[in-house]
Amino acid sequence: MGDLVPAPAPVPPKNPSVQQARELVRTHFPQADAAFLGGSVAAGTATPTSDLDIAVLCPVGHETFRNTTREDGRLVEWFVHTPETVDRFLEEHDRRATMANIYGCGIVLVSTNGAADEVAARARAILAAGPPRRDAQELEALRYSLTDAYDDLTDARNEYEQLATASCVAEISANLLCELRGAWTARGKWLPRRVREADPELGPRLTDAWLTVARSGEAAPLLGVVSALLDEAGGPIREGFRRTAPPAES
Repeated sequence: MGDLVPAPAPVPPKNPSVQQARELVRTHFPQADAAFLGGSVAAGTATPTSDLDIAVLCPVGHETFRNTTREDGRLVEWFVHTPETVDRFLEEHDRRATMANIYGCGIVLVSTNGAADEVAARARAILAAGPPRRDAQELEALRYSLTDAYDDLTDARNEYEQLATASCVAEISANLLCELRGAWTARGKWLPRRVREADPELGPRLTDAWLTVARSGEAAPLLGVVSALLDEAGGPIREGFRRTAPPAES
């Protein structure tokens, strides 16, 4: 999956968001060994109201935390780690790799003695390896959930139910597509971006079909994409799906 790993973000010349982020790190974390600006600013998709996602690597012994502040009217999401804790956050990704993307593909704000290069290399290695693959039981459960959502969309009684179930179908479909392609997934606005990166043909079909439901109420294109995904994954699952729970502790 190395071909799907973005290159480190270049530093835009005189970008006010980058300049603001760098000054904030210098003010709040003057001892930082490394700092990165990720999110929409690094991806080049920021809007005037986009927050600043800043990961900071502080020296050994510093507190590790996540914090949201408002700086000069702008929201800032801080992710503060140390050499003892950063690898844990890079590896605890739930198939989304949020921290790995900030450290591996973000704009370098601070680097002391090559610290930014070192942590960025580890993050990019994780991104290149791709997310852990679901085992057979997990994949079956995903197929079952998508089949159930497909049926709900087919049977939607009104436009409210249709829109709600279409969103459910699209999200599960996106996660299944990323799984089939061995690609990282995401939540919110990043999910359609990840899907389109994962499969340049089926990804746009999925996102466009989702939009079609919202705009016109026509669900057929989305149902067609779902059918193709389910077929590739092994087919829909309805009757016969069974899971057991461990016995209650006495």
